[in-house]
Amino acid sequence: MQSRHVSIVVPASVDDVYGFASDPRNLPQWAAGLAQSEVELRGEDLVVQSPMGEVLVRFAPRNALGILDHDVVLPSGPVVTNPLRVFSHPDGAEVVFTVRQIELTDEEFERDCGMVAADLARLRELVTRGAPTA
Repeated sequence: MQSRHVSIVVPASVDDVYGFASDPRNLPQWAAGLAQSEVELRGEDLVVQSPMGEVLVRFAPRNALGILDHDVVLPSGPVVTNPLRVFSHPDGAEVVFTVRQIELTDEEFERDCGMVAADLARLRELVTRGAPTA
């Protein structure tokens, strides 16, 4: 199993990037690989319609460290932990998502890395243009 860190620099403050990315209502705007519709809150879990079907998402509690790690409970039951961080960069903030291959073929892994890169590019665009919170 391999891992790849996919990152992007956003010309905005860490607080602005973290604030936008950590708001579950904004997930459908930038995280197409995870949320394709409005997010439903079910107890402590977020319920989203994803390309894989309905999944449960559990984010790390809000924090001052820029940690947005989250577990995704797949429709078939397995839990995938996704490290996601926002931290200071000389040009603003850097967002880093760790993609893990787990049970994916090499082609599926490359596809997932590309989807994450596209999601992060959308996040940068939204934060840079000052998109309102959903």
